[in-house]
Amino acid sequence: MFKTIKFKNFKSWQDTGDISLASLTGFFGNNSSGKSSIIQFFLLLKQTVESSDRQRVLNTGDERSYVELGTLYDIAYNHIIPSVISFKLEWDLSEELNIFNPESSQEDVLFSLNSLEFYSEIKLNDNQIFLENFCYNFNYNSENISFKFKKNAEKDSCEYELQSEGYQPKRSRGRAWPLPVPIKNYGFPDQAISYFQNTGFLSDFSLAYEKAFERIYYLGPLREYPKRIYSWAGEKPRDVGRRGELAIPALLASQQSTIQETIAYWLKELALIHSFQVQAIAKDRKDYEVLVQRFPDTAKVLITDVGFGVSQVLPVLVLCYYAPEGSTIILEQPEIHLHPSVQAGLADVFIDAIKTRKIQIIVESHSEHLLRRLQRRIAEEKDGLSPQDIKLYFCNSKQDGSSSLTTLEIDDFGNIANWPENFFGDEIGDLFAMTEAAIKRQIVSE
Repeated sequence: MFKTIKFKNFKSWQDTGDISLASLTGFFGNNSSGKSSIIQFFLLLKQTVESSDRQRVLNTGDERSYVELGTLYDIAYNHIIPSVISFKLEWDLSEELNIFNPESSQEDVLFSLNSLEFYSEIKLNDNQIFLENFCYNFNYNSENISFKFKKNAEKDSCEYELQSEGYQPKRSRGRAWPLPVPIKNYGFPDQAISYFQNTGFLSDFSLAYEKAFERIYYLGPLREYPKRIYSWAGEKPRDVGRRGELAIPALLASQQSTIQETIAYWLKELALIHSFQVQAIAKDRKDYEVLVQRFPDTAKVLITDVGFGVSQVLPVLVLCYYAPEGSTIILEQPEIHLHPSVQAGLADVFIDAIKTRKIQIIVESHSEHLLRRLQRRIAEEKDGLSPQDIKLYFCNSKQDGSSSLTTLEIDDFGNIANWPENFFGDEIGDLFAMTEAAIKRQIVSE
């Protein structure tokens, strides 16, 4: 699970400051306030990890990527080039990482760690991008240990050096060759291992970084229309697709009746339908149809013949229960096309998922109803829910076009102490104006 993220000079963010992440983290705010940019930064790092180009420092994406960010000019804060984008991450490892002593023939454990911190600085120029440095940090036996890969100070140099704290790398005998460029923005090159006698474990850090991003699953705000027929030939999708297009194949591939039962339960609990079923059109065929029953006494119909909300919420539900336990799920505007009561119900889905499946959910939303339900569940201590399980933020755009972030302070009773002005519009102002207009009209009519 990701614990913190911080980045500078990316799009509208000059400096996010440390953003603490919980089991359920929500970003709210006005349009163009920087909410989506926080999500996009995660996706930028993820698609860089998954890029086949080992020398690509940042993969800004194309139409096939999680996010398409354009040029370096487009991602730089205030479009200022040259610029340095820096970021810091801290996350808990999915399992304990034991670092063994490369100089010992036995399993001599140097360090055992359950979390890692990573920091990186990336220089953007007019026609190139290169890594200034990156660093892995962790604490072991109350001592800070770090391994930093740093660009040499000489101008225009493409040579790097390895620095460390709490551990002394030993150069192999022979000429002290300089180290080449890193792998992407986080990986030590092979020479950082072969040029030293005791650094064979450096790749373990890079692997831990990659695993963290491999466990991120993303669902975008624009989801595909439902279909009358879905094809599935037995493949197992990694996720439900950026637009939810793989939700039904994922459901079929899960081979767990409990997942389909859970989806059916939530669709009924959200008062969208009475029953839900995915079935083959005929034996030994790869074509399937999704049948739903709106009410107990009505006939079963195709998903295309009921309200649009069912098909829009379905990928959200499937992803929450299909993604492996311990995953991080990123959702953009899951409430789109949903009735307010269903938006509120999504909060209960998320609470159940983080509690029963130990997943982390990061959501960007405009839904007041979702937020209000979260507040209520904290007050009710639903499933042991506490303010520590949830982090909520309000994003705002300042006069100079930069974004700022406010941490919403939630107490044990679900109250938000620092509710931003006009958070979800001016409800009191609208009621006052409506009442005033009604009085004026009554006076005129008399």
